[in-house]
Amino acid sequence: MPIENLGHEYEFEPQYGLPERLPSDEFIVWQGSPEVAALASSAFHIKKLVIYFAVLIVACAWPALEEGAGVMAVLLSIKWMTPLALVGLGSVWMMAYMTSRTTVYTLTNKRVVMRLGIVFTVSFNFPLKQVASADIRTLQNGFGDITLALKGSDRIAWIHLWPSVRPWKINKPEPTLRAIPHVQEVSAKLRDAWSQNTGLPAHATASVSSGKSNSNELQVSLT
Repeated sequence: MPIENLGHEYEFEPQYGLPERLPSDEFIVWQGSPEVAALASSAFHIKKLVIYFAVLIVACAWPALEEGAGVMAVLLSIKWMTPLALVGLGSVWMMAYMTSRTTVYTLTNKRVVMRLGIVFTVSFNFPLKQVASADIRTLQNGFGDITLALKGSDRIAWIHLWPSVRPWKINKPEPTLRAIPHVQEVSAKLRDAWSQNTGLPAHATASVSSGKSNSNELQVSLT
């Protein structure tokens, strides 16, 4: 099944997270959605934005602080930047919240299904036989991302998958289950489902990336 036929838009959802009811020989192995805080941090970089706006606020207040001005003078110096920062951070958090509420990832014994879209609901189906490998990146508190590398030369536009896509992998986008809970357990279920579906063994190798203790990557070779 070519990738261009794997995604379509729909309004009615006969089964939660799925564009159609599963056939009798297919069943759900796992289903979940991104966690808001983990998604806001990993995909929308809200922590970096907090630091950015904090630096801007300090920069605006610094002349008044350096002159030893009173509290009112300092508050007046940041009267525009502070509301701007709050609106910006609030907008990013709301985007992460809406993305979390409208995104559903489903793993069945035959495929991975992504239901995406805040305004328009679109689903993408990735047969397990089309998955070549998976990278598991663990975040804090057991959350993490699972990135799927697909076989073949067909591809889905990066913007159609965002933020459920590997960052900066634009030429051949890789669908990603972002900020999901219990990522290690889900990755084990993915390996088992892939092996049962293809009849081939899956091999896993772990490595720490960028020296960050809370950002481990597990590469699962599904070949």
